[in-house]
Amino acid sequence: MKRKLLEVLLLLGLLSAVLCGCGGGSADKTPEGGQTSGSGNQEAQGAADHPNEITVGIAQDLDESLDPHKAVAAGTKEVMFNVFEGLVKPTPDGDLIPAVAEKYEISDDQLTYTFTIREGIKFHNGSPVTGADVGASLARCINADEPGVLEVEALSNIEHIESSEDGRTVSLTLREPDSEFLSYLTTAILPADYGQQDTAPVGTGPFKFVSRAAQDNIVLERFEDYWGEPAYLDKVTYKIIENADSILMSLQSGAVDLFAHLTSTQAAQLGDDFNIEEGTMNLVQAMYLNNAAEPFNDVRVRQALCYAVDRQQILDLAFDGYGSLIGSSMYPAFGKYFDESLTNYYTHDVEKAKALLAEAGYPSGFSMTITVPSNYQPHIDTAQVIVEQLKEVGVTAEIQLVEWSSWLSDVYAGRQFQATVVGVDASTMTARALLERFTSTAGNNFINYNSPLYDSLFVKATSSGADKAQTEFYKEMEADLTRNAANVYIQDLADLVAVRKGLTGVRFYPIYVLDLAGIRYAE
Repeated sequence: MKRKLLEVLLLLGLLSAVLCGCGGGSADKTPEGGQTSGSGNQEAQGAADHPNEITVGIAQDLDESLDPHKAVAAGTKEVMFNVFEGLVKPTPDGDLIPAVAEKYEISDDQLTYTFTIREGIKFHNGSPVTGADVGASLARCINADEPGVLEVEALSNIEHIESSEDGRTVSLTLREPDSEFLSYLTTAILPADYGQQDTAPVGTGPFKFVSRAAQDNIVLERFEDYWGEPAYLDKVTYKIIENADSILMSLQSGAVDLFAHLTSTQAAQLGDDFNIEEGTMNLVQAMYLNNAAEPFNDVRVRQALCYAVDRQQILDLAFDGYGSLIGSSMYPAFGKYFDESLTNYYTHDVEKAKALLAEAGYPSGFSMTITVPSNYQPHIDTAQVIVEQLKEVGVTAEIQLVEWSSWLSDVYAGRQFQATVVGVDASTMTARALLERFTSTAGNNFINYNSPLYDSLFVKATSSGADKAQTEFYKEMEADLTRNAANVYIQDLADLVAVRKGLTGVRFYPIYVLDLAGIRYAE
């Protein structure tokens, strides 16, 4: 019989005074493209006498700008995955397949990538996609000088971009070989002569943007001229529900048809109107520590916190055992890059934690604040268990709940925090995307990690043309993060998705996205 989290926490607090899986996913694994037969529109119309549309609940508003080259929040990328495409795009199995490009060739020396643009492919505004659009989109992310556009460091390896006269072929010449380069060509291709991406985004994906009401909703419609198999649904409305207490009410009332990233407690309370699909979030959930702020600028303090936190107990108490333990900034879906030996580098050891704190000058512990986004119940639940566990080693932690916009501005951008519990994603299907952020000069190194060894390993990894050598360098970087206790690593969370009965087609990916193209009403 399940206990409510609060009851368990109270019990844990009392006991402390005395005693001092990665889900494989049960979702429909329809191959890329979604349909197996017929038109999605015709199938849905014959399924039932309801509109061929759904409402999807999301726990956060999107970034102020909807321009994919400016997206910071994982939630923005999760939604806009349906609107934008790159030259290539990921599949649920973790492969990369042609998207805006219909095919590509790589030269023998691994320096020239030649892409053939799909014949007849259009942007949502009706304009054809040309090589000039591709070149402008990639150039925009190289040494970006437009306000808000995020530089994609891997694309700076491009020495030359050349488009054919007919606009059907684009050649990219690199300065040096990069075995991960193709993964960065998921970068969204945008119309070169369009200037309203911030407020009215235009891409090539299966859904097109219709409208946005800040803090309320985002509306998408099926793009009828999509180059591939069309989406099944005519319309999708994303409803923003930042109040965690309102999520269940919205589902049970019929206002929302699908909601991802639920807690196990929420999922268990839904009743018989929903199916629960299980995958993984593909996030590195951790208690992220500001390595430049006292006392976390002392590695012994950070290590003490790692020993003080019982990660398995977090999974058991807050997540009913769901989730996969991790020990560094890499999650299991990355296969060859995931170093399982780091998972148990820090075992739960209260006495060792106390000894390290005493050695660092905190024999009686200290007080700290854990800043958590108020719209993410899984992170709140994790923080609540951590607070109780830290009491055992004399550390008094207080949770500070903040709105998502405040977290982005103050914690992520401003780096004004001591500790925070969140999940960090990989924007592309590369180990580099997870690890580059902790190099000392990275603009998104919000924990202020500074390790000369780590920086040197990153240079070696990105300059290595051999996949095996690069993999080993990345693993050494992960080990450096773990040894230095850059953060208190916890888990890759299970992704529990509530899907109203009658709907099918949820697909899980090895990156943090929600693919709507295959979702449909069952016949």
